[in-house]
Amino acid sequence: MLDRLSIKVIRWPLSKCADALNHFDITANQITLFGFALGCLAFPALALEQYTVALMFILLNRICDGLDGALARIQGISDAGGFLDISLDFLFYSLIPFGFVVANPESNAIAGAFLIFSFIGTGSSFLAFAVMAGKQGIENPVYQHKSLYYMSGLTEGTETIACFVLFCLFPQHFAIIAYAFGCACWFTTFTRIYSGFHTLKDPKSQVPENKKS
Repeated sequence: MLDRLSIKVIRWPLSKCADALNHFDITANQITLFGFALGCLAFPALALEQYTVALMFILLNRICDGLDGALARIQGISDAGGFLDISLDFLFYSLIPFGFVVANPESNAIAGAFLIFSFIGTGSSFLAFAVMAGKQGIENPVYQHKSLYYMSGLTEGTETIACFVLFCLFPQHFAIIAYAFGCACWFTTFTRIYSGFHTLKDPKSQVPENKKS
């Protein structure tokens, strides 16, 4: 829901950083892999209940996630790069709640499992629609520079990172935050399935007016 706003805020600083990285021949895929490695370091920090350290690695991962996209727009967006980026993103998203479960399984296990379950709903509806939209040639009028159709919803990347920040700032309330965000994710899943089904059922109705003849 907030991604289109946050993208406008971070676009300029990311593009400037991407210009500098491109000058040193650093590729978007290298940033994707480096960012994922940083994100994985959040897991042992969470397991050891070092939540401030974990938050640092989470934020660094998200900065890299923005940088790889900015670099890709300079160097050329590729299907392979988009596949790598989205695959590692979803692995990272599931790794964070799992870290909280390992840190405190007695209190966090069920809530963490519910949140990861909800991520399956948002992720599968997101990716399934992207595949079918690409097959039918449906273009996204909002996120035109994404490597796949970016289907919006109540819980997008910005909201997910905000949730992770809250986890790290208030780890004692992990279960409450996880249940609340998981419910919001299921709202996103159901609305995506509903709107995605009707869009794919009648794709011609989704063509922007300026493209109709």
